[in-house]
Amino acid sequence: MKFWLNLFAFAAVGHLTLALGPNMICYYDASSEDRVGQAKFTIQDIESVIQFCTHLVYGYVGIDPETFEIISLNVQRDVKKRHFAAVTELKDRYPSTKFLLSVGGDKDLNKPEKYINLLESGKANQTKFIESARDVLRAYNFDGLDLAFQLPRNKPLKVHSEIGQVWKSFKKFFSGDQIVDEKSDEHKEQFTELVKDIRTAFRTYDLMLTLTVLPNVNSSWYFNAPAIINNLDYVNLAAFDFTTPERNPHEADYTAPLFPLPQEGNRMTHYSVDYQVDHWISQRVPHSKINVGITTYGRAWKMTTESKADGLPIVQHTDGPAPAGEETRTEGLLKYSEICQLTSPWKVDRKGDESPIKRIVDRTHKYGVYAYRSADSKGENGMWVSFEDTDTVATKATYVRNRGLGGVALFDLSMDDFRGNCANEKFPLLKAIKYKFCERCI
Repeated sequence: MKFWLNLFAFAAVGHLTLALGPNMICYYDASSEDRVGQAKFTIQDIESVIQFCTHLVYGYVGIDPETFEIISLNVQRDVKKRHFAAVTELKDRYPSTKFLLSVGGDKDLNKPEKYINLLESGKANQTKFIESARDVLRAYNFDGLDLAFQLPRNKPLKVHSEIGQVWKSFKKFFSGDQIVDEKSDEHKEQFTELVKDIRTAFRTYDLMLTLTVLPNVNSSWYFNAPAIINNLDYVNLAAFDFTTPERNPHEADYTAPLFPLPQEGNRMTHYSVDYQVDHWISQRVPHSKINVGITTYGRAWKMTTESKADGLPIVQHTDGPAPAGEETRTEGLLKYSEICQLTSPWKVDRKGDESPIKRIVDRTHKYGVYAYRSADSKGENGMWVSFEDTDTVATKATYVRNRGLGGVALFDLSMDDFRGNCANEKFPLLKAIKYKFCERCI
């Protein structure tokens, strides 16, 4: 009890940021301001918890496909309603928190190939990108830029029957692996030069530069880690969404295991946090510059009558994304507050799509937690969800601390239970991470 009282007293005095221990990178998807009802996330919600964040990353801006300049993805909100400025005005009350602006992040949907086009476009267009980024950061008082470039993804493995596996092996013998980007070596060199030029331009203004590696982007294709790391303040590894209902509609599995899973089905050795961290460390990246990404949402598949009833992954014969939740309104995606209410024991008497889903604890602390509800006799209302809870995020925070890594990057604040609907505590996932970091701080 004394620890918690000291912790909150420290955070409350003079609006100081609780900046003890490793980095706590808090991503903020500004589009959550446009949501309605219980899902609407406001600046007041940010301020209620920002003392726990060492960095706040405002997401997202994009780039113009013609001029390659930084652009707002919602001018009405970001500029005309002064949302950029309103967020960075929090710096006056929370001077220990750094505010960054993130570009890309899978939100820039107009011609996403333009991120590769920027790399190929030459110095003149890259200078436009750099200068426009610098001007936006300075105009709205951001502390730096986060590069969350939307680069080509690994192709997911398809589910095959035994005969199909034989045919796949036969084709691979003659045609080799599928090539996602035939010019990846060139693009890696171009990205290295771009990072160097951005750092040079930013140095005069003391602006930060960070990299976010989006899910399923092959780091070895695009990032020459030893060549770029000295020009980056840190790297955020979005080590999650290795499997999703969109990428793997017919097989449900853990989306963000901490350690490699037992080999079966389409599981790959790199589908784990530990593998991703080891890769960057092997590239001579300092431990202190690596932040591990953790989600505040879960991925949900639709189970069918052919899916095995015990819910143990890998769950085959799924039918793509589960129906959208009332708050997120996105098929196959549920925020933490939606999941915890679905697993609530108080729903035991509910039926159909309102009946509870069974939460399965990970006693190994290696793979993660999941919950499921088998399909009924009509093949309806089946659901399987892989997600993080307060126990799994604490386990990952312990992993980060024990390995001496930079910290955690949380994706994102608006998907945490910011209203305290689950256990009468707001932002339980964020706080579980921060408490674990600061067990020895006070």
